Amino acid sequence: MIESIIAFMGATALLAFSPGPDNIYVLTQSVANGRNSGLATTAGLISGCIVHTTLVAFGLSAIIATSPTVFFAIKLLGALYLVYLAYSVFKSDAKVSLTDGAPKKSYTALFKQGVMMNILNPKVTIFFLAFFPGFLWDPDGNTVIQFYILGILFMIESLFIFGGIAVLAGSISGYLRKSEKVGVVLKWVQIIVFIGIAVFILI
Repeated sequence: MIESIIAFMGATALLAFSPGPDNIYVLTQSVANGRNSGLATTAGLISGCIVHTTLVAFGLSAIIATSPTVFFAIKLLGALYLVYLAYSVFKSDAKVSLTDGAPKKSYTALFKQGVMMNILNPKVTIFFLAFFPGFLWDPDGNTVIQFYILGILFMIESLFIFGGIAVLAGSISGYLRKSEKVGVVLKWVQIIVFIGIAVFILI
C-alpha cells in the first residue's frame, strides 16, 4: 500500500508540474489579475475533481470486481491513452502564451468557473480512468475506498502545487517571457511524463 501511494504521489507531482490547460490557466489568471485570482481558480479546479473521482470509483469498481483480465485490460487502455496524450502534445505547438487575456472577475466567479471547467471536461474523467487503476494496491479489496483515497491525495497535492504556481506566477511568467526555448522544454516535459507513467502502469 505504502509503495503504491508513494508512487502515486510522485506521478501526481510530475503531472501537476508539467504544463497543461489547467495550470497554464491558473498561471494566466495570476499574471493578469494577481495571485488571489489564481488561487480562487485553483480551488475551483480542484473541487471539480470530486465529481470525477466519484464517477471513476463507482464505475470502475464494479468492473474490476468481475475479472482480473478486465482489470489488466483497463490498465492497458489507460497506458495507451497516456501514450496518445504524449503524441498529441508532440504534434502540438510548443508555444506557451500568458497574454491571451484573462478578464478580471470576482473570486467567487473564478471559483465557480474553475469547478465548471473541470466537471464539464470529459477528458478529466477519461484521464482519471487511465491514471488511477494502475495505483490500486489491492484490486481484490474495497476499490471504492482506494479510489477515494487516491482522489483525495490527488486533490491535496494538486492544490498545493497549483497554489504554488499562483503565488509564484510573477517570477515564473517573467522567465517564460525571457526564454524562447522554454516552450519546447515544457512540451517535452509533458511527453516524458505521460510516457513514463504509461510504462509504470503496465509494469
